[in-house]
Amino acid sequence: MTDRGDRAHSGAPTRRRAAARLFLGEREDARWLRPAFWLLLVVTAVVYLWNLSESGYANSFYAAAVQAGTKSWEAFFFGSLDSSNFITVDKPPASLWVMVISVRLFGFSSFSLLLPQALMAVGSVALVWGTVRRTLVRLGSTTANVGALLAGFVVAATPAAALMFRFDNPDALLVLLMTAGAYCTVRALPRGSWKWIALAGVALGFAFLTKMLQGLLVLPAFGIVYLIAARTTWPKRIVGLLIAAGSLVVGAGWWVLAVALWPADARPYIGGSTNNTVLDLVFGYNGLGRIFGGSGNGGGATGGTAGSSFGGSTGLDRLFSSEMGLEISWLLPAALVALVLGLVVVGRRKLSDPVRAGLVLWGGWLIVTGLVFSYMSGTIHPYYTVALTPAIAGLVGTGGALLWHARDRMRGRMGLAAMIGVTAFWGWCLLNENPTWLPWLRWVMLAGGLLSAIAVIVGSVPSLRKLVAVGVLAGTLFGLTGTTAYAVATTTVAHTGSIPSVGPSGSSGSGLGGGMPGGSGGPGGTAPGSDTDGSDSTGSDSTGSDSAGPPAMPDGTSDAESGTGLPAGGDATGGGGESASTSSALAKLLEATDTKWAAAVDGSQSAAQLELDTDTAVMAIGGWSSDPTPTLAEFEADVAAGDISYYISSGTGGGMASGSSTASAISAWVAANYSATTVGGQTVYDLSSGE
Repeated sequence: MTDRGDRAHSGAPTRRRAAARLFLGEREDARWLRPAFWLLLVVTAVVYLWNLSESGYANSFYAAAVQAGTKSWEAFFFGSLDSSNFITVDKPPASLWVMVISVRLFGFSSFSLLLPQALMAVGSVALVWGTVRRTLVRLGSTTANVGALLAGFVVAATPAAALMFRFDNPDALLVLLMTAGAYCTVRALPRGSWKWIALAGVALGFAFLTKMLQGLLVLPAFGIVYLIAARTTWPKRIVGLLIAAGSLVVGAGWWVLAVALWPADARPYIGGSTNNTVLDLVFGYNGLGRIFGGSGNGGGATGGTAGSSFGGSTGLDRLFSSEMGLEISWLLPAALVALVLGLVVVGRRKLSDPVRAGLVLWGGWLIVTGLVFSYMSGTIHPYYTVALTPAIAGLVGTGGALLWHARDRMRGRMGLAAMIGVTAFWGWCLLNENPTWLPWLRWVMLAGGLLSAIAVIVGSVPSLRKLVAVGVLAGTLFGLTGTTAYAVATTTVAHTGSIPSVGPSGSSGSGLGGGMPGGSGGPGGTAPGSDTDGSDSTGSDSTGSDSAGPPAMPDGTSDAESGTGLPAGGDATGGGGESASTSSALAKLLEATDTKWAAAVDGSQSAAQLELDTDTAVMAIGGWSSDPTPTLAEFEADVAAGDISYYISSGTGGGMASGSSTASAISAWVAANYSATTVGGQTVYDLSSGE
C-alpha cells in the first residue's frame, strides 16, 4: 500500500513535467514553437503597455464612472456615473468592474485605468492561439502551432485592436469574453463536454453584461459548431446546448434580476432607458434601436460616407470603407478567401473534423457579425469592428495552415497565392489613401506580395517546388507589413477624442471616400460625416474645449460612447497639460462643497468631465438621449433638501440632454428663482441661496 509521502514524492516530477510542457511545449513540438508563443505574448504586452498613459483618461464618460466606483460600492455594482448614484452609464457595468478593481489596487490614474485593457489584449492573443492550435492538431504539431502563432499575431497587429485595447470603452472586455467563449466551445468538442460548453455560456453571459446584445452575435456560430462537431451522441449534444443556454441566462441574468428587484427609489436611474429598466435598455437603445434605428440612436443609413464615424450608408462595402476599412479590413479579404477555399479543401470529411469546426466557428462569427455591422441602421462607430478581430485572425491562421498542409495539390497552392495576392493589393489600396505617410511602404507591400504570390504559383513546376515555401514565407511577411505598421502607428498616438480612430498622428481617420480606393477623402483628407462629428485619430475634438458635449448624429441625437473631447490632464490635442474644459475657479467652487451633489448640469458628458476635474459628484440632468430624469418636482425636492449646491448652465455643452423637456423645465425654473453669476466663464446658480 502506497503511503501519503510516496504519493507526494511521485507527484513532484509530474508537476515539473506539466510545467515544462506549459513553457516548452509537447515533446513532439519543435523546440522553438512554444518559446515563440511566449515571445509573442511578451511583445504584445510591451507594445500595448508602452506609454499607455499618453491618452489621459481616454473616454472621460467611462473614466468618471470608474472614479465613482472607487468611492461607492453601490456605484460599482450599478455602474453609476457619479458616486452619489443619480444615474448609470448607458451600458452594463462589467467592463467598469474590472477597471474599478485595478484602480482600487493601484490608485486612480490613467495607467491603472487602462492597464486592464492592455492585459486583455495579451489574453485575447493567447486565447486565439489556443483555439486555433486545437482545431489544427490533426495537421501536425508544427503546422498547428505555426497557424496558431499567425492567428495570435494578427490579433495583436490589427489597428482596431491596437486602438481599443488601449482605451477605456467596453469593447476590450467584450472581445476577450467572446474569444474565451470560442476557446471553451472548441475545448468542449473532443468529448462533447457539457462543462466546457457551459463555461462558454458563462463567458457570453458576461459579454452581455459588457455590451448587451453585441456580445451574443457569436452565439449562432458557437451553437452550430457544438451541434455538428461535438463527439458525442445527438441527444447529449442537445442537452449540452441547453445547459449552455442556462449558463448564459444565469451569467447575464443575475445582474438584470438584481436591478429589477432593487427598489427603484433606492438605486440610480438606468441611463439610456426610457422607463428606468434594464430590459428597456436591452431591447431599445442598446438593442433593436442599434439595428433598426430609433430609441435614441442616430441612423448610419441617413447619409454620409460608408464606414465613417457614424457608419454612413449601409451595404457590404461598409466594412471596407472609410475609417472602418482602416481599422479592420487589412486582412478581411484574405480571411474570406481562407474560409471559402478552406471549406473546399476540407471537402466531405466527417462533421466532427476539428479543422472544419474551426472554419465554421470563425466563419460564422465573421459572417453574422459582419452582416449586422454592414446593415444596421442605428448608431455604429468604426471601433465596433474590433469585435471582428478574433474571427479574421482565426480564419487567416486556420485557413492558411490548412492550405499550406494541402500545398502539394493545386488548390492548396492557388489558395495560398490568392490570400497573399489579395492582401498585398488591398493593403496597397488602404495605404494609398494616405500617400504622405511612409510612401514607400505601399509599393514594397504590393510588389513583394505579388512577387511572392507568383512564386507560389510557379512552384507548381516540380523542379521549382521549393519556391512555394519561399513564396509563402515572404508573402506572409509582406502581407502583414501594412496592418502591423498601422497598428504600431496607432499605439503611438494619444486617443482622447469623441470617437477614437486609428493611424498615425495627423490623419483624419475618414478613410476611403465613397467606400472604395480612389474616392474622395482619406486619412489625410475629408469625407462626409467625419470632420464634423468630432473624430480624429490624434484624439483632438473638433467641437473644441468650449463644447464638451458629444457630436450630433445626423438626426440630431448623440451617443454616450462618444465620450468627451478632453481627458482630465489633457489638452485639446490629447497631449499633456491641464484640462481646458473646467476652469480653476469653477473647480475650486465645486471642491469646496459638501453636499450630495456638488452641482447639477445638463447631460452626462459635462457631468463626467466636471467629476474628473473636481473629484466631486455631479448630477447629470437628462443623462444621455434625453433620459426623463429627474423630473422638475424631483429636482425641486433635491434642492429643498440641500442636496445640490450649484446649477451650471448648459452652455458648457451637455449633448442632446440639454435640449430635452426635462432639462429645459429645470433650466427655466432655476433661472426664474435664482441669480446667475459667472465663474471662470461659466454661468453658475447658487442653489443654497434660497428662492
